Amino acid sequence: MSAKRTVLITEPHSILRAGLRALLSIEPDLEVIADVDNSYDTLRLIEQRLPELVIVDFKLPGIHGMGIVAAIRQRFPATKVLVLTQHKNEDCIREALRDGATGYVLKDTNDAELILAVRSVLAGKTYLSPSISEKVIHVFLLGNKTTTAQSRWDTLTQREREILKLIAHGHTSKYIAQHFGLSIKTIEKHRSNMMKKLQLHNISALTNFANGQGQDLLSPT
Repeated sequence: MSAKRTVLITEPHSILRAGLRALLSIEPDLEVIADVDNSYDTLRLIEQRLPELVIVDFKLPGIHGMGIVAAIRQRFPATKVLVLTQHKNEDCIREALRDGATGYVLKDTNDAELILAVRSVLAGKTYLSPSISEKVIHVFLLGNKTTTAQSRWDTLTQREREILKLIAHGHTSKYIAQHFGLSIKTIEKHRSNMMKKLQLHNISALTNFANGQGQDLLSPT
């Protein structure tokens, strides 16, 4: 018979902690070595027992916030981390994955999904609750797009940004020319240069880019 996979549970609420221990303990391939309610005991027990997996809620007494995930991964890289939490906002998900968590499961999950998450992470896979998988994909795709958009935005001159702001508000080239005291031809030349710099091919795409630059660009002139 193969050795059981060792798990440490870190959860601040005693009822949930006991429930998790009971759930995992009936699995023939899993062994819960301990359950604790704070980050200091978590790190102490990892050092003493070297569990293969820690199930942790990052809202703990001791190390502030998500710092517990980073602390575990930095000090004990062989120990995997599965975050079990009620928090499903994008900042928490991003920070947990960035700090080294290989699983992120919500507390409203069912027993079968939690067991699946535990075994997946122990097998070296990343596991995310299905209800947040789409959110995570959106977070990282949006992050990449934001970085790219920002780098292109930085290529624009101040005058081009001013013109783009008016484009974002739906103003015509004639209005923009009158606003700056320039010719329509000059405004159209600026617009053409912006489209080249931003790698855009029509006015609709330019307007969409302008609308994606946030409240600073969209605030009234």
